[in-house]
Amino acid sequence: MAKRSAPAAEESAELALDSKGNPLLKSSAFYVANQATGEVLLEKNGGAVVPIASITKLMTAMVVLEASPSLSEELSIDEEDIDQLKGTGSRLSLGTRMTREELLRLALMSSENRAASTLARHYPGGLPAFVNAMNIKARLLSMTDTRFHDSTGLNPANVSSPRDLARLVAAASRYPLIREFSTTAERYVEVRGRQLRFGNTNSLVKNPDWEISVSKTGYISEAGRCLVMQAWINQQPVVIVLMDSVGRYTRTADAQRVRKWIDSRAAERVAAAPKAKQG
Repeated sequence: MAKRSAPAAEESAELALDSKGNPLLKSSAFYVANQATGEVLLEKNGGAVVPIASITKLMTAMVVLEASPSLSEELSIDEEDIDQLKGTGSRLSLGTRMTREELLRLALMSSENRAASTLARHYPGGLPAFVNAMNIKARLLSMTDTRFHDSTGLNPANVSSPRDLARLVAAASRYPLIREFSTTAERYVEVRGRQLRFGNTNSLVKNPDWEISVSKTGYISEAGRCLVMQAWINQQPVVIVLMDSVGRYTRTADAQRVRKWIDSRAAERVAAAPKAKQG
């Protein structure tokens, strides 16, 4: 497959290093770890408790799936699903009916807030029980810095730390549907008789240079632009958590910098390895 060139509007991902040889990233907080070995590769403000925006939806998906509901059941978008907090819009108009599976896909792939809200409302016991289940799951995952108040992430009281979010991503990677839906590049969905295209909010899932298993973006003004991923780099599963990136493209550029840095370290180790004697 031919490699795509980056769009001109994207931020340059040139790799610059600090005095310790670590990459200079523009995200305010980050945490990068080898999921297989547990080695922390990079960390800045890893314990800072910050709003997490739509990264929330990874936990939403896990709670939905652990309840083992019918994924083929059709659910309806109602007035309760309209965002009264931030005033965000949606192409899922009132009365739209979709299967639980499709709503889950749109929540993960396109960060559809009404989809996430509808999924939570149809949980046994409704939204209060759903949020309680989210917080219980966080405790089970030892996410001690984490608190949830809604299923969408629009509420800035949904908080966590980069270190906790690495645990969340690692847990999410064990769910086949989360892996599939969060990395789907695009999807055409019928909404009230019209075919609408929904795209992934992370442009890197369409990049053939990347092998991404889990992906989720997030943005509200209190959180800045956020990105979490589990990606395979040098045949190792790497969890990348990037929080509070200011520019529109900074989070993806930082992810590119992280990968370049890991690649360069691997190349240095190969070059430094003793050469086998000939003959």
